[in-house]
Amino acid sequence: MPESKPRKKSVSTPPSAGSQAYKPNAVWFKPVMFGLMIIGLFWIITFYISEGRLPVQAWGSWNIVAGFGIAIVGFLMTTRWRS
Repeated sequence: MPESKPRKKSVSTPPSAGSQAYKPNAVWFKPVMFGLMIIGLFWIITFYISEGRLPVQAWGSWNIVAGFGIAIVGFLMTTRWRS
């Protein structure tokens, strides 16, 4: 049975220093990301503990949507996190 030819291994070079592929995030990125997740969680917890009087009484159950929205923005930021 004939043997197949071995493939040549290509040498990969990392992107140049000016490339955006390996640029780390700004210093403020992680604190804002984690802060949004925590603020969203506390927003929802505050709504339940205060029985709907806080954080914004006029919004009613929409406070849950606001809390989840804030937290989701923080979680979406994790997809852009580079160290």
